[in-house]
Amino acid sequence: MASQLYLHPLFRTKVELLSTDERVSLSYQRARLLLQTYRLTSSDVQYCSPKFWSMMMDPICSLDIAMFTIIAAHVGLAIGTLSRHLKKRPDFRPLVDRMLRLDTIGIYLLTERGHGLDAFNIETTATKTADGYILHTPREEAAKFMPASTPSFGIPKVALVMAKLIVDGHDHGSRFFVTPICNEREMYAGVRSVRLPPRSGTAPLDFSITSFDHVHLPPTALVASDILDYTTSTQSLEAWWDEIWRIQLGTMAVPAPWISAIKAVAYIGGRYSMHRSLVGKHSKPVPIITFRTQQWPIVHATAVGMVTANWFPIVIEQAMRKTTDHRVRHAMSVIAKTTICRHFQRCAPEVAERCGAQGTFEHNYMARIENDGKGVIIAEGDILTLCIRLFSELLQKRYDVPMPDRDESLLALHASSLLEENIALLKSLDGDYRSDSFNALILPQSQPVVEAMGHALAYSAAVRANLPQPILDVYECAVIRQDPAWYSEQGGLSRMAQRRREDAAVSAMLPDLSSYLEQLDIAKYVQAPIVTDAGWKDYLADLPVHSGNAVPEVEFIQAML
Repeated sequence: MASQLYLHPLFRTKVELLSTDERVSLSYQRARLLLQTYRLTSSDVQYCSPKFWSMMMDPICSLDIAMFTIIAAHVGLAIGTLSRHLKKRPDFRPLVDRMLRLDTIGIYLLTERGHGLDAFNIETTATKTADGYILHTPREEAAKFMPASTPSFGIPKVALVMAKLIVDGHDHGSRFFVTPICNEREMYAGVRSVRLPPRSGTAPLDFSITSFDHVHLPPTALVASDILDYTTSTQSLEAWWDEIWRIQLGTMAVPAPWISAIKAVAYIGGRYSMHRSLVGKHSKPVPIITFRTQQWPIVHATAVGMVTANWFPIVIEQAMRKTTDHRVRHAMSVIAKTTICRHFQRCAPEVAERCGAQGTFEHNYMARIENDGKGVIIAEGDILTLCIRLFSELLQKRYDVPMPDRDESLLALHASSLLEENIALLKSLDGDYRSDSFNALILPQSQPVVEAMGHALAYSAAVRANLPQPILDVYECAVIRQDPAWYSEQGGLSRMAQRRREDAAVSAMLPDLSSYLEQLDIAKYVQAPIVTDAGWKDYLADLPVHSGNAVPEVEFIQAML
């Protein structure tokens, strides 16, 4: 399902000329428009239907990461969590219907300021009383951090608050509780929202620290199919993971805009480099794309954009449809998020830097999206923490992730070799994954190995899809750059061989670079004025102009002999 939201006035606004609050308000309006366009049902959200993924993968999301942040939490987490209880909890239906229209915004209050990633050990309590629960934040460190909970933008908000269920003085584990936060004008009694300053250089949102002062909730606030079931699980960690089951799906969803962002960065940098010129020999203009130092960032981002765009729907299918093992589903989600987001973090700053001073301005997209990218690293699971958990489980052979045959490509051999190397290392440590040696020698390899697995999977999918050979070759060279020592030691490629391999790949791609940029299918979403010289002149004409009639005072200075 392809939308044409890029033509809508809400998405043609020059956000860099707005105030912070005007931009936040615009992001909420855009979020509502996006939901109205896709018209998801609760079933679409619960089962992650093709329509759900179409919305998450709509390139329009890469234009406004604040809007995507609203949508990812509101739809993926809040509505998603409630959706699986609707059959036995029809009382949730009116709320979910309002949320599907974005008449009410759902926020997901899980992590606490003093605990961060250690969300299993939260301190917020929901104490059972005769007529419901008392939700309370016992100290500042237990305040919820950092979903947007202010009433400043005219939309009612409701939260799913994770709290320890206390019944008769006993802790029955962490559960979610539906908690009204604010109406269109003000906070509800007992709920406190402290608005945080904007994150540096990003699309702003009213991020907050939220706390509760003995807030009374009805019995129906408990998010469960049976509101009288207070059973304490003997496997508390597994029960907790079951409560936050939507996080695993969110881990797969949040990389989606960054594929479009990689494409946009490649397109902006590529088109700019083709018309931006230096004066060369004989006073003739020479486009900066002529220089290999300019060519590599552009062809790198273009190849990564094409390869990851091809792979992402495939990895979604593998995780959502082709496995019933929730551990494998989560593993594929972690691999996808890690691979795509780290690709973005290498491509975006590299291209932006080669656009010089223009690459640092918000109106040219790249600097802002680079800063926004820092947020996705922690969203729906911190990448490094996710990789540590996945890598530890793979080394202990608790389950297998479907991978290409090691002989299929250099990248597949690389991934297989790294995994085997660390399995052998763990065995030499007597399998003690809680030892200091494991912490010092193996844990630091978690992310590089998970990335290597993603590279192999993405490349394999690209080969099967018959992507152009120059795209495959440049992508392969980009991956080799991440671990040149292994490719020299075990891949049979000396440093000079790697350099010549990269030269051949770039040279083969350059003649068709303009065509590849168009094949990214991102041009209609790009608003950066430096893409064309005419676009820059039009943009310049809309900027504030300062002029005047002041005459400088002439100061006469007596000559001294």
